[in-house]
Amino acid sequence: MNNSQKILGQESIGKLLLKYSVPAIIGMMVNALYNVVDRIFIGNIPDVGPMAITGLGVTMPIMTIILAFGMLVGIGGTTNISIKLGQGKKDDAEHIIGNAVVLALIIGIALTIVGIVFQDSILKAFGASEGTLYYAKSYLGIILLGSVFSITGIVFNNIIRGDGNPKLSAIIMTTGCVANIILDAVLIFGFKMGIQGAAVATITSQAITSIWGFSYFLKGKSNLKLKKSSLKIDSRIVKMIFAIGSAPFAMQIAASAVQVISNHALKSYGGDLAIGAMATVSSIVMIFLMPVFGLVQGMQPIVGYNYGANNYDRAKKTFKISLLVSTVFFVIGALATQLVPEVLVGMFNRDEQLMSITINGLQKYALALPIIGISIVGTNYMQSIGKAKSAMILSLLRQVILLIPFILVLPKTLGLNGVWLAQPAADLIASLITAVVLFKEIRSYSKTTKELEVEEAI
Repeated sequence: MNNSQKILGQESIGKLLLKYSVPAIIGMMVNALYNVVDRIFIGNIPDVGPMAITGLGVTMPIMTIILAFGMLVGIGGTTNISIKLGQGKKDDAEHIIGNAVVLALIIGIALTIVGIVFQDSILKAFGASEGTLYYAKSYLGIILLGSVFSITGIVFNNIIRGDGNPKLSAIIMTTGCVANIILDAVLIFGFKMGIQGAAVATITSQAITSIWGFSYFLKGKSNLKLKKSSLKIDSRIVKMIFAIGSAPFAMQIAASAVQVISNHALKSYGGDLAIGAMATVSSIVMIFLMPVFGLVQGMQPIVGYNYGANNYDRAKKTFKISLLVSTVFFVIGALATQLVPEVLVGMFNRDEQLMSITINGLQKYALALPIIGISIVGTNYMQSIGKAKSAMILSLLRQVILLIPFILVLPKTLGLNGVWLAQPAADLIASLITAVVLFKEIRSYSKTTKELEVEEAI
């Protein structure tokens, strides 16, 4: 047993959570800031802010699809690289890197071509109106040109972590985020480029992360090398990458589908500005969600190790502390959204009509924040102990299986308020179901512990 394993099994749970969660929380917050900062700057463009942020809201499903392909190759490639390194097959790991990079390039180019050719049709299908189409096209047309950078950036950040250099990956991500913030301010307001300036800032920052990741492997600083011979596509490697990357890919595609359905419901019951309001609402809620997503990422190795070592008490304690911390954070978020919503919404836009719609939406959308810790932490706990199928179902419950029917049904009687209330309704039921599953799971440990004690006695 090496030192890191001893630490997972012996050190204070609180210290372990800090050690493993803080880097993950920083990474998640950096990712969130990419979207949040864009929306803050776009929403504050003089005269056109409300319609511009609505146009941005229409493009959200497409941005999610681009992210999905990045995760398909990035997570699928990195996981396989880690497996091969664990097996001592360094050459195979390097072949996977080469294939992942080529796949990212092919997919990025394909998305650019398809997106530009069918841009109008896609945007209208995703909820654009005649009033918002101009702003959506102004933003998306430039973003599509940078699809290659977006996908390769995600892939390189993942495989750099797989190469054993998570610190550099975090530095690259943070640098890209800072560049995006600075360029947003300069291009949108300094050069008066409006929503197009936001798009240029985004793809430029993504290009920085992509090129930096590429140079890391080319300059020989990496443990694994990007060789010319590994760039030839191998169907066996492609299948391996897709097999593992398909789960996060499917989750993101499902999220994109939910965004499309939500956009149409918002447009039908609240008009164009309701879509812009949702872009702001989702950004504010994301600020509170991302630290918890980072927390549960840090929780996973601690729970997984102790569960595997039959240290069920430590696994349960890790879960309980994670749930407590996440719940405290979500309660603070809920209080902020209910007591000072105008402060949060005011960061994104000062238009009276849009602010009114957004504040109403935020207060209803965030109603279930205090209880969703059980759903998010519980789902990740099930994943950490190797019950991936249960974890996937519980995650889909909250984000797809319950949410889509609520978006379609509730507005028929509640109007626009029904769209806002769909998420807390799904959160409530998903949290109750997750609590039942967790109770049964944790109760089974006492029986397992007794069996182990009998075996040891014999």
